[in-house]
Amino acid sequence: MDKKLVKQYGTEILSYRLRTARQKKRMQYEDFDKALLQLSKERRRLYKQKWNLGWEPLVPPVQKGWKRFFVLRDDVARSKHALFFENILNKINTYDWSYRKDFKIKKRRFGRKQYVVKRQSLLRPYEWQFIQMQFTDAEKQFFHEVWETDLRRQPVKRYEFNEPWRFVLRIRPNIIDKVKKRDAQLEKRIQEIDNYIEGNAYNGRIDKLLRGNTYKWWDREDVREKSVFKNKSLQQILDKVKEELL
Repeated sequence: MDKKLVKQYGTEILSYRLRTARQKKRMQYEDFDKALLQLSKERRRLYKQKWNLGWEPLVPPVQKGWKRFFVLRDDVARSKHALFFENILNKINTYDWSYRKDFKIKKRRFGRKQYVVKRQSLLRPYEWQFIQMQFTDAEKQFFHEVWETDLRRQPVKRYEFNEPWRFVLRIRPNIIDKVKKRDAQLEKRIQEIDNYIEGNAYNGRIDKLLRGNTYKWWDREDVREKSVFKNKSLQQILDKVKEELL
């Protein structure tokens, strides 16, 4: 305690808590974290405002390439189950775009580049998507489970349609008749916040403040049950079965 303060204000000043250098440093970090959280909150709010600006008509409409999607095959569309399969298609239909009407892309084969038709398939929803789509019991009978590995080398469950032959691809002009509304001041402020946060690599710090820690994909457990017979000889398997029977 400074003796000059005690002499000037008396011993009453001893009852006040004066911050140490370490406490002042800690308060600087806390103030900085609060400012980061405020910026993150403002950025989320501005992005939400930008998303909700709405659309405005484009006059005159313009064509930008071609779009491709699935429709019911002619014989299926004429059948009595057309409405049933139409409801399924509305949930698993996919749309693709190309500047070429034939939807061909360059692909190297045997050292030479050739034009091949771009592949397009029906949606194979993940397990959580399949639940949200709210298929009926009758519609669920037309799907089967498929296990595959994602980009993080983790097993994921997907659902695949059993009879894709019921749908065929159709190509139509891609007509643009409306555009997203824009706000120059809103976009300018968003860009300023993004430049500050991403330029200084503060995204990790914000995630830690909001969630307590950053997500690590390698901490995820395997959701599939491991086989008890893996890497075991026939004799070991028989001994195991014999023990369970006894």
